Amino acid sequence: MLDIKYILDHLEEIREISQKRQVQADLDGLVACYTERKNAMLSLENKRAEANRIAKTIPIAAATDKQGLIDQGRSLNQEISKIEETVRHLDDVYQTALYTIPNLLAPDTPVGATDEENVVLRKHLEPRVFEFQPKDHLELGKALDIIDFDSGAKVTGSKFYFLKNDAVLLELALQLFALKVAKEFGYTQLITPDMAKKSVLIGTGYSPRGEESNIYNVEDLDLSLIATAEITVGGIHSGEILEEVQLPLKYVALSHCFRREAGSSGRESKGLYRVHQFSKIELFQITTPETGDAALEEILALEESIYQKLGLPYRVVRICAGDLGAPAYKKYDIEAWMPGRDSAEKYGEVTSASNCTDFQSRRLNMRYRTNDNSKRYPYTLNGTAIALSRTLIAILENYQEADGSIRIPEVLQTYMGKTCITAES
Repeated sequence: MLDIKYILDHLEEIREISQKRQVQADLDGLVACYTERKNAMLSLENKRAEANRIAKTIPIAAATDKQGLIDQGRSLNQEISKIEETVRHLDDVYQTALYTIPNLLAPDTPVGATDEENVVLRKHLEPRVFEFQPKDHLELGKALDIIDFDSGAKVTGSKFYFLKNDAVLLELALQLFALKVAKEFGYTQLITPDMAKKSVLIGTGYSPRGEESNIYNVEDLDLSLIATAEITVGGIHSGEILEEVQLPLKYVALSHCFRREAGSSGRESKGLYRVHQFSKIELFQITTPETGDAALEEILALEESIYQKLGLPYRVVRICAGDLGAPAYKKYDIEAWMPGRDSAEKYGEVTSASNCTDFQSRRLNMRYRTNDNSKRYPYTLNGTAIALSRTLIAILENYQEADGSIRIPEVLQTYMGKTCITAES
């Protein structure tokens, strides 16, 4: 969340940012509630002071005055209880309104309303020109008996799947490979819980309820299934005061991810591209504000390193204002070329990298003590080291051969103990 003082001093800037982001921010409601809450708290403070004054007077008051003072004190305590109830209600309304306000925007953020207006910054490798009619990953997965959507639908429902045979080894190889690369960049390796408390979801900027929510909630428990390890890793240091010498903290985390994906359908979302459960390796950094920009570029460089080593064609995209999530101040995506994808350009998102500035740390009450002993909110940054299901798509479709086999990227061959996937293997 943003600092309320900054919001009040920059109302028109926040209003403009919300419009660019296509966000319904309740600025007017926030200002009105802030004023009402401030007045109520001032009234409460005055009533408490008066009640304390009377309480101190009663023991030394004349006998004839005592009962009147006692009655005054009781009346004041009743008023105080009512005002306290009002303040509690206003606190909830204020917090809700404050949480509708998105983060600021980097000055060079592209203007645009949808992902069609994101800006391509650069491309790596030219897409392969096939000398045969390539198949998509669904056809390949079925022919090679490595992906089973029918059993997934039978056991769980649509957009669930089983990986089988060499696809299991391929996903595990990708996990080990990505974790190894991240460790070389100085990241601490984690496997996180697959559930988190509602307060942690809200603190990291995810909505556990409402029509816009992408979250599965656990009935009768204060827990939700996570959509990304950004949530669980972000909560590790919530409510803590770190020391500046500890920063940056760098985590790479493997988790399952669960997403409702309500309304997502169509050929572009087919197969493994958009599913309800998948595995992902997430990058997360906690830095000083001064090093946040450099940390974002480092995360992007790590992501590019992974996809370059995998030999996959990709492009780096700068995300426009209307396509940014509320916590992100600046964001990049990497989109891999997927020849079986039903879109004009055949690129699909496989990673993202976001600088969330102090938006999440304020909500999580995460601070650090500077070397001069003052307390500040750190910056948090996150990125996808590898989205495993979508990377499987890219590998299967880019490395397919005319005979239906799949060449295994060289960096994964040691992990898998083979050079190709065939129907016989």
